Amino acid sequence: MSANVDLNNRPAPDQVLVDIARYVCNPIITSQEAYDTARNCLIDTLGCGILALRFPECTKHLGPLVPGTTVRHGARVPGTAHELDPVKAAWDIGTMVRWLDYNDTWLAAEWGHPSDNLGGILAVADYLSRCRVAEGEAPLTMHAVLTAMIQAHEVQGVLALENSFNRVGLDHVILVKIASVAVVTRLLGGSEAQVIDALSQAFVDGQALRTYRHAPNTGSRKSWAAGDATSRAVRLAMITMAGEMGIPSVLTAPQWGFYDVLFAKNNKDQQIKPAEQRAFKIAQPYSSYVMEQILFKLAFPAEFHSQTACEAAVRLHPQVKDRLDDIERIVVTTHESAIRIISKVGPLANAADRDHCLQYIIAVPLITGNLIAENYEDGFHTANPLINVLRDKMEIIEDPRYTREYLEADKRSIANAIQVFFKDGSATERIAVEYPIGHRRRRAEGIPVLEKKFLDNLHTRFPESRCQSIMALCLDQARLEATPVHRFMDLFCIN
Repeated sequence: MSANVDLNNRPAPDQVLVDIARYVCNPIITSQEAYDTARNCLIDTLGCGILALRFPECTKHLGPLVPGTTVRHGARVPGTAHELDPVKAAWDIGTMVRWLDYNDTWLAAEWGHPSDNLGGILAVADYLSRCRVAEGEAPLTMHAVLTAMIQAHEVQGVLALENSFNRVGLDHVILVKIASVAVVTRLLGGSEAQVIDALSQAFVDGQALRTYRHAPNTGSRKSWAAGDATSRAVRLAMITMAGEMGIPSVLTAPQWGFYDVLFAKNNKDQQIKPAEQRAFKIAQPYSSYVMEQILFKLAFPAEFHSQTACEAAVRLHPQVKDRLDDIERIVVTTHESAIRIISKVGPLANAADRDHCLQYIIAVPLITGNLIAENYEDGFHTANPLINVLRDKMEIIEDPRYTREYLEADKRSIANAIQVFFKDGSATERIAVEYPIGHRRRRAEGIPVLEKKFLDNLHTRFPESRCQSIMALCLDQARLEATPVHRFMDLFCIN
């Protein structure tokens, strides 16, 4: 046989795909903590989306692609009157959820926001539930939504534990696409084989570059990238359910597979990794670990690596508010990931640029005592030139312990410390915050804040009576899980 031919024996599916499909199609989730946390994740995520509707830059992305289009039994978009096909509804919900950078976070070798998957999950679940009722069948319940959320969190989070996509320039929303396509295909009635096929389509798809999250290109695409990913997952799931074949060795195929094409380079020196280093490392079996450990953004709408820095700055505000012009330098001690992702100098071009700038996120609360989404807008930035003055006075230092404990499984801290030095030689105390209020270690303190955040966000869109009806349902675990999805979504509709 000639050596210049390809051996065309169709392989078995890659084991990574098989393991995800088996987990998604055979859920055994016994953790009540996971379901309780999923309920809190659901309400926090929806609240973030509701709050984002106040911003025209977000709402311009919402609604049917062709104005006036209506979809029979369409999926609803919370806080709006839109009824859309599930692909576009997933885009809208995912975009709303991510717009203000205020929903949950997972930090490991790769970062991300697993609640981004709610865009696809909720859109498909509402559509299916409405269709089932119209055909005289039993609707989906919110228990199915919470289960899909736990599974999507787990797939995205476990893949992120030891596999860094950012180091080869890929954006973390690839994991949203992977997790969403798995659970959505299952919601649509897919078998293990069909989930495998859909996963292969998601991996073979074009993947987003991270450049829109980093200087000098940081921009608003990072606010709709998750909506794009979860929406694409719904489209690929529906294509698969229509009978489209999969690509079984999408990851491992020599030369043409994901590992060789997109995961081969070592970003530090651009050398080719040995073959055994290209494959994903799966650190543990899929269960409910990620949902139980998830990080909530409860206090500030800011990139998560800066949450504790923002909290420290708020606590320093009383000591500096009357001496802002006397500040000589500000020493910020942080971890490597924060330095790599969000530490930047120079002009900040837009709101998306500012909410991914560690120095900006520290300067605002030092000056004002708080940080809210409106603080990133052009008007606020222009009206407060002192922000840039303080940014220029910051020294960013890595603490090796902070970097180490950021990755330790029993800690996963996100530590920052700030001390302000004045021209007369005096200084503030050094304020260090190692775990943000949304961390599992601060759950008892954090859940009341989460519930208040949700109610406050509801008040930006709904009358008081509706807010109280939503809260009463969402705080009752058993009643929420038993509620049909379409009835749950009814509460969030604007007529």
